[in-house]
Amino acid sequence: MKKETLLLLYGGRSAEREVSVLSAESIMRAIDYNQFFVKTFFITKDGDFIKTQEFDEKPSDKEKLMTNDSVLLNQKIKPSDIYEENAVVFPVLHGPMGEDGSIQGFLEVLKMPYVGTNVLSSSVAMDKITTKYVLKAANIPQVDFVPVMEGEVIDDKIHQIETELNYPVFVKPANMGSSVGISKAENHEELRQALFLAFKYDSRVLVEQGVVAREIEIGLLGNRAVKSTLPGEVVKDVAFYDYDAKYIDNKITMAIPAKLDDASITKMRSYAETAFRAIGGCGLSRCDFFLTNDGHIYLNELNTMPGFTQWSMYPLLWQNMGLSYSDLIKELVLLAKEMFEKREDHLI
Repeated sequence: MKKETLLLLYGGRSAEREVSVLSAESIMRAIDYNQFFVKTFFITKDGDFIKTQEFDEKPSDKEKLMTNDSVLLNQKIKPSDIYEENAVVFPVLHGPMGEDGSIQGFLEVLKMPYVGTNVLSSSVAMDKITTKYVLKAANIPQVDFVPVMEGEVIDDKIHQIETELNYPVFVKPANMGSSVGISKAENHEELRQALFLAFKYDSRVLVEQGVVAREIEIGLLGNRAVKSTLPGEVVKDVAFYDYDAKYIDNKITMAIPAKLDDASITKMRSYAETAFRAIGGCGLSRCDFFLTNDGHIYLNELNTMPGFTQWSMYPLLWQNMGLSYSDLIKELVLLAKEMFEKREDHLI
């Protein structure tokens, strides 16, 4: 049987590039090499496309992918050179210029099938403020929030935040993930500093009401027919689940499945599937919830390219449902090809 070619795009220009490398290395080891031939392409922090390793069999544990510290610029190619007929692209890219619809649009112009959500759903879910408005229209409960735009009078916005919300609040760049640029503010001065930090990463900032809650996550998989997992819970050894806690210090554990009552599980899975459809989702997403001590459920966000490291929640959620990491990749490739055919059919 001739093997399918799977192209891994990783790295990228966003501040989440290191997470992308970790995810890509995990995927390259989990792939079924009886079915796939793998080619990898690294996108540098400057946006250059670099042709890197190819794998016909599972690489050793010592095999590492190229990073910005080990980049070989003599292997630079034109972005369009990744094109290969009948190949499927797995864009293992997190954050802006990877998870926001830009790379998806590029791949559609190249006429290549790709894993994950399409241009619209990627861009909607990437922008936390836009997501809030879409979910509000779908009647999905969320914590109270105040958007802040570059160019607005910060003192006026701080007054609005302090009028409409209570400390603590969380301040987030609208278009970042992996907790990059996110701060918890307990008072006026911390809020001002948090806004300054968030504006380093984006021109749109979301300020959310802080809640004391458990963090529950659900995996989504599918195109027209959407499947959801049983929920998992992020159990933190730190007060704030930031970038270092997630990826560097690994100061978290996961309870899979989460210990929840059946009614809460049913409600969360329904909200997750509804939210996925509301943003026009396809392929995959991870839906994150808050569950307060008094039983209130709030949908926090949808992550359209969740982490794929060996300790990431998304593949572990599906493993709990009986779908192995390797089989999950196969399913994602099938969904990618299905959506590609549908997009092509719509071009009448």
